[in-house]
Amino acid sequence: MSYASKTTFLQKAMKRLLQSMLTLGVMFIAGTALFFGVTLLGERAAAVPDPIAAPITQVSVSRIVFENGYSVPRRFFGQIEASENVNLSFELSGRLETLDFQEGDVIAKGDEIARLDTDLLEADAKRLTATQAAAAAQLTFAKTRLERALSLQKRGFTSQETLDQAIAARDELENRIAETQASLDAVTINLQKSVLRAPFPGQIAAQDADVSETVSAGQNLVTLMKTDQPELRVGIPLSIDVSDLTSVTVEIADQTVPATLKRLRPDLDPITRTRTAIFTFEPVSGLVFGQTAAVVLNKEIRASGTWIELDALQSGKGSIWTVLLVEGERLHPAAVEILHVDGARAFVRGSFVEGMHYVTSGAHLVVPGQQVSVIAAGH
Repeated sequence: MSYASKTTFLQKAMKRLLQSMLTLGVMFIAGTALFFGVTLLGERAAAVPDPIAAPITQVSVSRIVFENGYSVPRRFFGQIEASENVNLSFELSGRLETLDFQEGDVIAKGDEIARLDTDLLEADAKRLTATQAAAAAQLTFAKTRLERALSLQKRGFTSQETLDQAIAARDELENRIAETQASLDAVTINLQKSVLRAPFPGQIAAQDADVSETVSAGQNLVTLMKTDQPELRVGIPLSIDVSDLTSVTVEIADQTVPATLKRLRPDLDPITRTRTAIFTFEPVSGLVFGQTAAVVLNKEIRASGTWIELDALQSGKGSIWTVLLVEGERLHPAAVEILHVDGARAFVRGSFVEGMHYVTSGAHLVVPGQQVSVIAAGH
């Protein structure tokens, strides 16, 4: 080996030795830093206090109570009507002198609604009264003549013909007075019929004439509705038994009131193929005649189950619903079958027994197996 080759080999060996020493130094420094870093982190972690344990969730529960069934409401819609709705008119023709009520006015039984001009009738009544008075005076004289004729006839100073004439004169005047009285009675009746009065309490629904207008006999003046006894006209299917109609309720907007069956027609409606039933009920606030309302019939369904709040239901796998039962201090799910929903509750049956307690509200905030504490229990 030449001198130059030996020199090159020694240089390479020294270079590798220096690299190895440098690598070992870096590794030593890194290990030392890692050791002191881990030690520092451990001291800091030891100085942090332990976290406070989360409080146990509090839940409200109710006791499961079995029932033998539930009722399903069936609604049949109809229209609210007045028990009486009549068109009022005069039996006589004449000029309308007064009209004291207008559309929407409330009226009592016997109140005067309208009056015809009665000047001619009053003049006729005066004439007949005077005629009757004149006939009465003549009748007094005729009776005096008859008494005188009877006295003379008994003494034989007058003939039978004279007596018969006196009797005929008296009878003619009596009949004339009776005829005049009949005419006077007719005028009195017409005067009474010239005043239109309310046949029942109610409210004016329509006005079809104005004051000073000449109306004919039978012409409609106003429409009067009896508003204190509203009725509901509903078509009832033949499948509904009459006995089921004895105890029903009526839903009007957001109000529910009891109702009584008043009439049931014996025929079928040719269009709806239902029987028309009339129900009566007590008036409610905001009632408007002609609006739609519903008769509610409750159909009893026989089934074993219990009522629970809808908020207690959880959606399980597939189409299964569950509730969370409280056993000890832990929650356990129970599958349920929903039979009927009524407002904010449901009638269900499922894998539970009577007497157990279930979470009534906030079931979505807890999970099966979670430890809880009971704060309130229903039933």
